[in-house]
Amino acid sequence: MDMDRKHKIKLVKAFVLVYIAAFLIINWTDVSWVFNYKEVTGLVYDFFNPYPSIDASSMGAYFHPNHSQTQNQIQAQAIEQIKTAYTDKQNTLEIPKIAISAPIIFSRSSDIASLTKDLNMGVVYYPGSVNPGEKGEIVILGHSAPVGWPKVKYDWVFSDLEDLSIGDFIFVDANNKQYKYVVKSKDIIQRGQEANSSGLGVSNTLILISCWPPGKDLQRIVVRAELADN
Repeated sequence: MDMDRKHKIKLVKAFVLVYIAAFLIINWTDVSWVFNYKEVTGLVYDFFNPYPSIDASSMGAYFHPNHSQTQNQIQAQAIEQIKTAYTDKQNTLEIPKIAISAPIIFSRSSDIASLTKDLNMGVVYYPGSVNPGEKGEIVILGHSAPVGWPKVKYDWVFSDLEDLSIGDFIFVDANNKQYKYVVKSKDIIQRGQEANSSGLGVSNTLILISCWPPGKDLQRIVVRAELADN
């Protein structure tokens, strides 16, 4: 009787080991960070220390047309004859090239505490940006993270902006309309460095900004895209 019991225990242990091994093999891309000492210690550090963020004081160089105006002073001018597609999605940023679909959070304040909190829930529509389809610029912020970083909150959302090329599509879903943007430029610049203007007031420009290199608050990656017919 004891032999049968021991045999069953061995079988259960063998089954569990095989199951765990199979699970790790199938899901290795998602779980490999657990076995990376640097990633685990980095995650622990991140838990006790706020993740690097883009604070309001560093935004002046990237945000040209609306930052000196109050919301009441901005006279929105819609761009005529732009075709949009219907969508059921609301307040969503989609970048097919890098498999991104993230909620857009409309921050009410540009202070660092507010932005950091909002960045945990998605990408941030920076206060003062015009609406999609209006003349001016839209600035959207997102976190980036090193390779292998776990997809905790939205720390990782803009990690692959570097993979975007001129001509790639970015979509903004809002008010049951899908606005299509075409990537026109991509730059790596220093913190606080002046970003090149792109014909202010002529078109609706979407600007994606994240820390560079991914997970480090040393430089900025800036992707500019222009509104186009969908």
